[in-house]
Amino acid sequence: MAEFGSFAELVLTRSDERGDADAFVFLADGVRGKEPERLPYRGLDRAAKDVASWLQERGLAGRQVLLLYPSGLDFIKAFVGCLYAGAVAVPAPLPTEQGQHFRRVSGIVRDARVGAVLTLTEHAPEVEAWLAAEGFSDVLCLATDGGPVGDADAWRDPRLGPEHLAFLQYTSGSTSAPKGVMVSHGNLLANEAAIARATGSTPDTVIGGWLPFYHDMGLIGHVLQPLWQGTVGVLMSPVSFLRKPVRWLEMVSEYGVHASGGPNFAYDLCVRRVTDAQLEGIDLSTWRTACNGAEPVRAETLKAFTERFGPYGFRADTMFPCYGMAETTLLVTGTPKGRGALLREVDASGLERGTVEGPYLGAARRTLVSSGVARAEDFEVRIVDPDTLVERPEGRVGEIWVRGASVASGYWERPEVNAEVFGARIAGQEELGPWLRTGDMGVLGGGELFVTGRLKEMVLINGRNIYPYDVENAVRALDPALGTGAVFAVDAGDQEHLVVIHEIRESAAQADSKTVATRIQRLVGLEFAVPAGNVLLVRPGTVRRTTSGKIQRTLMRKLFLDGAVTALHSVLDPDVRALLDAATEPALVPVG
Repeated sequence: MAEFGSFAELVLTRSDERGDADAFVFLADGVRGKEPERLPYRGLDRAAKDVASWLQERGLAGRQVLLLYPSGLDFIKAFVGCLYAGAVAVPAPLPTEQGQHFRRVSGIVRDARVGAVLTLTEHAPEVEAWLAAEGFSDVLCLATDGGPVGDADAWRDPRLGPEHLAFLQYTSGSTSAPKGVMVSHGNLLANEAAIARATGSTPDTVIGGWLPFYHDMGLIGHVLQPLWQGTVGVLMSPVSFLRKPVRWLEMVSEYGVHASGGPNFAYDLCVRRVTDAQLEGIDLSTWRTACNGAEPVRAETLKAFTERFGPYGFRADTMFPCYGMAETTLLVTGTPKGRGALLREVDASGLERGTVEGPYLGAARRTLVSSGVARAEDFEVRIVDPDTLVERPEGRVGEIWVRGASVASGYWERPEVNAEVFGARIAGQEELGPWLRTGDMGVLGGGELFVTGRLKEMVLINGRNIYPYDVENAVRALDPALGTGAVFAVDAGDQEHLVVIHEIRESAAQADSKTVATRIQRLVGLEFAVPAGNVLLVRPGTVRRTTSGKIQRTLMRKLFLDGAVTALHSVLDPDVRALLDAATEPALVPVG
């Protein structure tokens, strides 16, 4: 495949090669909804040059441009338009689409020093009012869907190179404040090549997805990978999928999709909510790569999905557990093509001590799912002690460190953080140069990477390392009425206390919430050998997730300590209750 100096150059070439062939098909209401929208390569090229000429005319080449769109083809035209202009795209969620206010995107505008906002005509008045209210008087607003906004014939090639910034990927903030990852054209080209090698995709591969376009997996995997290959991308909105998960399977069946994916929760959702009646006529036999990443991959989910949809053509070797993050553009490791998921049972207590061993007869076990291997031409992966910075041998748990051409140069205007996160060096191997500290914990075994948890979310109680999602998964398996959970620790009474917040169907909570809470306490005490004095059963939708589906445990901990979690039923340790009472007690105002 030809070498390109920038992703803009690649899209220009694809447009010449593919002409009137479809670049994208967008299903606004799923396969059974209204007529799909189609965007040919030539049409994308023309629309992008139109937007690019408007940006260039206003001196926005090299500036940051915020994209506020619902999922749809207009986002793609605007994103490619930014690339064509030499501007730096900043994708962000449209607040009105998520029922949220503009607070988060206001922070992005300030942090990225945005010069313009691109959106749709129906949202432009609200966006303009928000910009005025926030004092962003110098930030231009443009609706790109009302006809030509510039002159496509006046577009000028910005002559970009691999070192130029393509976009800022603002992280979802699952464990910290959002930061803008600086993804260059070189990073982007390198990771798209890595994805193709790992998944075995070709120009004949039909790629489909429903993930948000402003999220790294949706953007890199489902929007830009089709352009990189010169193939077609079949897309729908996340709202469409969440309302009716079978729409994902209908899309795969109807359009013969070969590659599609999402976080673990999406596969789980299909297992729980897709009915036999909805599956009539569904054929999943074309699906060759089902990426599962962005959150811990559960062995139970892989098994349940394969068993549920096997009769409809889904094969076990289609499952593609993988690992990646915005800081590496997207993909780092993936399951060898055609092999399917590799599971490994280990001794649970040994894992807490940082070793992978056993399992021993009668001892508690944990099943790890391999996230695959790193191809030598794309990434190097090491496991490093997060405190001593010494590399750990195979079979020992530590922080995952990576390096390769896809690793971004850092976070936008965060030099101190960048030195620590993107400029890390392994003790005794300093001459090998910098590595990216991922903040994820993992272990290498037989060349495969097994991700075990997040470094910052690890719970330390009574000298033991507890993985929050182990507890969450165990609790969830207790009762069909239990849904998503968040587990974390708080300091109270000079010691750490485990807190379990779990969603439960309201009907079940009303029936016997006290018994459910008692069962949760007993389970955690027996299986994890730590006291579970704090259990809160809450309404569905209470536990916060990022846009990619990751549980926001750090945020849930803050909300809990602020007294902002409303429980249908709760059991609290006296020390923790005292802590909450002190935090929520109104301040005394001196009189006189």
